Amino acid sequence: MATRKLKQKRVSRPAAKTAAQKKSPARKVAGKTAARKTIKSKGRATPAAKRAQPKQRIAISHHRDEDFKADGLRAYATYRDLGIVEASGGAARAHVIRLLGPCNPEEVSKLHFHDVDFQMVYVLKGWVKTYMEGEGENLMQQGSAWTQPPRVKHMILDYSDDVELLEVILPAEFKTVELSA
Repeated sequence: MATRKLKQKRVSRPAAKTAAQKKSPARKVAGKTAARKTIKSKGRATPAAKRAQPKQRIAISHHRDEDFKADGLRAYATYRDLGIVEASGGAARAHVIRLLGPCNPEEVSKLHFHDVDFQMVYVLKGWVKTYMEGEGENLMQQGSAWTQPPRVKHMILDYSDDVELLEVILPAEFKTVELSA
């Protein structure tokens, strides 16, 4: 079967402009039209924005029981820092939390919120019963995860003696406000 060659008409660049391009002339900026540059950069960080972010590095943390410290937010918990604060230049914090049992509701069940941009909790082991404003009570078991929007009021109601939680928070430093019941 013989193939036919189609004749292609060569069109010079100015003649190939669309009607829209002809109506709104765009100034050329470094070889690109201003319109194209605007569309291409939408949703992407500009070089200036990239420079403003803290430099990040790799963080590796291996499980060791001796790394759990009673130096965190709550007296009824120990925390294993995962090195994310340093690795992210303070942009984020991640730690494993062991809540110390048995649960004492008078100490634990205090309504509060965190002034954060993002907070996520994942149950690694055991269970925890929580209250979150707008959501009510929830029993979170091993494998459960939840996010807490910024400044959402919440509290822990009860937990198993073996509970371990992974918590990720942005930014690393934040304010916690306890509320009266």
